[in-house]
Amino acid sequence: MPIKTFKPYTQSRRQMSVSDFSDITKTSPEKSLTSIIKKKGGRNNTGQVMVRFRGGGHKRFYRIIDFKREKVNIPAEVIAIEYDPNRSSRIALLKYQDGEKRYIIQPVGVKTGDILMSGPDAEIKSGNALPLINIPLGAFIHNIELVAGKGAQLARSAGSAAQLLAKEGDYAHVRMPSGEIRLISVKCYATIGQVGNIDHENITIGSAGRNRHKGFKPHVRGTAMNSVDHPHGGGRGRSKGNNQPRSPWNQPAKGFKTRPRKVYDWVIVSHRNKAKKG
Repeated sequence: MPIKTFKPYTQSRRQMSVSDFSDITKTSPEKSLTSIIKKKGGRNNTGQVMVRFRGGGHKRFYRIIDFKREKVNIPAEVIAIEYDPNRSSRIALLKYQDGEKRYIIQPVGVKTGDILMSGPDAEIKSGNALPLINIPLGAFIHNIELVAGKGAQLARSAGSAAQLLAKEGDYAHVRMPSGEIRLISVKCYATIGQVGNIDHENITIGSAGRNRHKGFKPHVRGTAMNSVDHPHGGGRGRSKGNNQPRSPWNQPAKGFKTRPRKVYDWVIVSHRNKAKKG
């Protein structure tokens, strides 16, 4: 997917780049597979702000993605590749032999007209979903389940891919995109290949207005606030004072352990931070 740049007729256009969308074959979503998203502005059900600097942005429909791939041994044809405003990857519209349509995340190399399938007996090719026990060692995978039958939770963003390293008993060793090696049940499903839209990481936002369009408000530094608003705030001129780096709620931000114990740490064979013991 090539990146499109612009002539610098404004200062923001000078740095800005976008996808050329040449891989898109259908511009409007499948109506039966969409639902309404109500914007929350970073607030919870009581109206309290839980995530700061969120709000506004363009209206979007949510595209219902099939992360479970539970239609086993039923061939499906890829009939369209679409843009999804809710994620960095493209989505592929599948039409199964029984007439049902479903969206999946588009893997690299999958195009319209391809036939995909899920199940233990599916062919080892990009876009097919199988249990880890049926996937050969060394294969690159994405859309990985953490709990069998729950649906894919890992390696779903543009360009992501994990690698299956080994299988021991009921667990497989999988190297995550972060470099972490962790244990995942061999009953969990994963999709062969790498997530498409690889050049997404090379896109430059280029302007503050474009970020607002995406629903992100300006991030304000703690040192720029008053002392009543942040532990780093206040003082005469630019000053950190005597405070250590802290969150807005006065919790230490560097070196302070916030977890009471190692929860599920046994599933991590090798941490992404090599200095940390697995």
